Amino acid sequence: MDGGGRFAQPLTRASRSARAPASAPRRNGIFSFTRLRRLIRPILHPLAVLPRGAGSTFTILFVIAAIAYGTLRGDHIPLVLDQVRDARDGLANAVGFRIEQASVSGRHQLSHDDVLALAGVTKNTSLLFLDVDAVRARLKGSPWIAEASVRKLYPGRLIIDIEERAPYALWQKEQKLSVIAADGTVLGPLDDKRFASLPLVVGPGAEKKAKEFFGVLARYPALRDSVRASILVAERRWNLKLANGIDIRLPETKLETALDTLVALDRDKKLLTRDITAVDLRLPDRVNVRLSDTAAQARDDALKIKKPKPKGSNA
Repeated sequence: MDGGGRFAQPLTRASRSARAPASAPRRNGIFSFTRLRRLIRPILHPLAVLPRGAGSTFTILFVIAAIAYGTLRGDHIPLVLDQVRDARDGLANAVGFRIEQASVSGRHQLSHDDVLALAGVTKNTSLLFLDVDAVRARLKGSPWIAEASVRKLYPGRLIIDIEERAPYALWQKEQKLSVIAADGTVLGPLDDKRFASLPLVVGPGAEKKAKEFFGVLARYPALRDSVRASILVAERRWNLKLANGIDIRLPETKLETALDTLVALDRDKKLLTRDITAVDLRLPDRVNVRLSDTAAQARDDALKIKKPKPKGSNA
């Protein structure tokens, strides 16, 4: 002990304490808590100065973002938009903008309800938020409708005027029958008996060329009425299948000349009521006729009978 009643301290230990501060980190590869707090303090500092209520706002925004993300990931956008539109239209209807009268003019094949369904107009649709351009585009998206106009008369009247495509012919392609318009537009499959009597065209491209060909064939009404099907061959020329089974093979060019010849032969020689299977008009300087098997055999037998006996024969 020293004179003051205190124990003497070793000089080497005191000097070591003076050289090593108490807050010095351990050199064992792990940061001390004090050093870690100094590192993250700049990151946490902006949050410490946010105004009151910012935490609630951040939470709400986070929830909205999560809902939006879930909607996108789950492909629920159409459903959400439908719900928003329904709510919007419901509010407009409640204040007097409900569609009380929807009139449709220009329809012949489509029903009133068909047109409204194509237009996307329902009993809950509000006139206030109805987009006439979108309705017109939806109507023209139907192959049955060539043109359409849409008008709104507030507070609750909708006027739709359409121009329909008329059924013109039946088109057969790969064993499928479709109803087509004069411009070749496919109106739909043949599922209505009303269209069963329309003229029939067959083959790729026939739907686009039917109107032009039928325009030529119309000049020969007797022949036209006996045609069961018009077949486009290689998208270049036509064959006719008559109701009695005779095939008429027409040329690629000079179609009217070939039809004139055919009509004249039928008028003068009753060609199309004979026992034949085909008439070939593809060559400009001749007409080839194919007899049926029965007619061909009868012709062969007749030629044998008329054949002269060879000289010196005792038979």
